[in-house]
Amino acid sequence: MSRPTISDPAEMDGRVARTTVTSFRIVDALRDRDAVGVTELADELSLGKGTVHKHLNTLHEMEYVVKEKGKYRLSLGFLGLGASVRTRMPIYRVIQQPLENLAESTGEAASVLIPEHTSGIYLARVTTGNEPPAELYEGKRVPLTATAAGKAILAYLPADERDRILDESGLPKLTDNTITDRETMLEELQTIHDDRTAHDRGELEADRHCVASPITDADNTAIAAVSVSGPAERMREKSIRQDFPSILGSTATSIKNRVANEQSKRQASADPNR
Repeated sequence: MSRPTISDPAEMDGRVARTTVTSFRIVDALRDRDAVGVTELADELSLGKGTVHKHLNTLHEMEYVVKEKGKYRLSLGFLGLGASVRTRMPIYRVIQQPLENLAESTGEAASVLIPEHTSGIYLARVTTGNEPPAELYEGKRVPLTATAAGKAILAYLPADERDRILDESGLPKLTDNTITDRETMLEELQTIHDDRTAHDRGELEADRHCVASPITDADNTAIAAVSVSGPAERMREKSIRQDFPSILGSTATSIKNRVANEQSKRQASADPNR
């Protein structure tokens, strides 16, 4: 599966620190690897070996990279950063039980996806014993245009925000089923908005199907989406027996109400005179 990459700093404007961009290009290249050597990284990123080695040594000193037998991998320090950010999100505090209920009632993997920049990030996933190996995991970044949850989010964003995302991210083709035509995508997003249900029929992974509903705020703007996904054939069979849109709609409403309650509690605790 393709993944977003960080641009060469030479292609960026003067507002960015190029050395920082180079460090994160190296981090990005290490993300999906067990361990890699300096030469391989330098060749892949078209950087000098000395430059790569210096950045790796810095990351090692900061304990964000581990060196093992002359090769480098990311450390779990990044896990701590992400986990710390996630636990402060009101939505994360309330989704575990609804996701567990959803996974149990459908027998498929249940997930919550949130938008960040121009992509979607899996905030949480609950899998079942029926879940086959998949490339999806908590923290995984995916195109909003190639997932049911991502399309559910896009369908419930203000038009200018949706257009900005489509302009910046494009419509990358991940499988033969991925929608890559903008007008076709906009037509589908309108249907999703009308039905409050989105489908991914092999658009992210060719052999997986997914159904999703948006989680919206008081202004009916998407803050996330909840989904169930599984092997294509099994999801097709279950869609005949199970009312996925109704089940997902109820879960999305439950999460929406829980988020509102959580935010009210936090506001009350911050204002003792309220």
